[in-house]
Amino acid sequence: MKVLVVGSGGREHALVWKAAQSPRVSQLYAAPGNPGMAEWARLIPWDGEVHHLAEWALQEGIELTLVGPEGPLVEGIADAFAQRGLRVFGPTQRAAMIEGSKSFAKDLMRRYGIPTAQYRSFTEPLEALEYLETQGAPIVVKDSGLAAGKGVTVATTLHQAKQAALNILSGPEPGEIVVEEFLSGPEVTVLAVTDGVSIKPLLPSQDHKRLGDGDTGPMTGGMGAVCPYPLPPQTLAQIEAEVLRPLLEGLRSEGVLYQGVIYAGLMLTAGGPKVLEFNARFGDPEAQAILPLLQTDLIELALATVEGRLGGLELVWHPGAAVCVVMAAPGYPNDPQKGLPLQLPAQAPEGVLYFQAGTRQDPNGLITAGGRVLNVVGVGDTLAQALDRAYQGVGAVRFERAQYRWDIGRKLR
Repeated sequence: MKVLVVGSGGREHALVWKAAQSPRVSQLYAAPGNPGMAEWARLIPWDGEVHHLAEWALQEGIELTLVGPEGPLVEGIADAFAQRGLRVFGPTQRAAMIEGSKSFAKDLMRRYGIPTAQYRSFTEPLEALEYLETQGAPIVVKDSGLAAGKGVTVATTLHQAKQAALNILSGPEPGEIVVEEFLSGPEVTVLAVTDGVSIKPLLPSQDHKRLGDGDTGPMTGGMGAVCPYPLPPQTLAQIEAEVLRPLLEGLRSEGVLYQGVIYAGLMLTAGGPKVLEFNARFGDPEAQAILPLLQTDLIELALATVEGRLGGLELVWHPGAAVCVVMAAPGYPNDPQKGLPLQLPAQAPEGVLYFQAGTRQDPNGLITAGGRVLNVVGVGDTLAQALDRAYQGVGAVRFERAQYRWDIGRKLR
């Protein structure tokens, strides 16, 4: 069958790599894709308009589309494809609001008793500042809209919290913020695939969101991930019962059928797991560590989801572990330098996968074209082996002044 993957980052490169292994796939496309995907997929120029891509897919006879990034989902790409009778793995625009609006997601959690941090939403700067005065620090200020993982400020001082609030509420296009109580504990990501009725959790993983070693520096889209995270089976069962299922059933009671991936970012607090955020798609960089361990055919999984028969599919996993290390451009996340040369080894070291993200093909070779440039994934029988392989893979890349963390997964080793 003809399969399309939407997106251009490392997550989408991983999806293309995994989809290409399916015997069900006769032709693979990526829109707009990146140079690394060209090994398996035909790259399709795309202007970002969801209806234009849906029309192209209809004319090309695309039989299944996998949507990687959140932007097109929030813009309604699943709806545009469905209107043309095309199968798409990804939630509708209304369902994707769990990521498109943090305020919407928090209100949904409150309605259905899903454990999360106490919060208030604001659109007026003065009201937000007055509330912050009453709460003090530490406190968390979030941009309610899409912010590519960089719209969260964990403020340790009241001044920092107020500045974060004003940056969002007093800009040229004033937005909305969610102010949350500060929670402490280990963070874990639980992704689950759902057809709207059945839920299949994937292996738990852990993202590393801050730029620097020791969880220092600014928040980023994610600097690395480890899979599996050693989450006790009873805790995973609790997350499914108290977080994933209430979300799914709550949406369904409001007339929203959610089909695709639910991303639950959780804090394992002393009072139990609490939701930090919901996303409407595979995590990035979590997917790059999860998909190499998935033995089940990705295309079969996507088809079972969109056809409402996920309950009959058993997920099978490879033993071992995977670690993703993100290599970012100098200046990331604020002002990443583009156009820098990037050279990958002619042959990847054993157990190493390279998923390109912010890259572009130049006459002289690969160059940087974004903030998070390259994902280096080590796969091994143990976490220690996966870590060693990931950093061997990093060492084999020529990328001057690249930013990356040396401590991905070290807490779990």
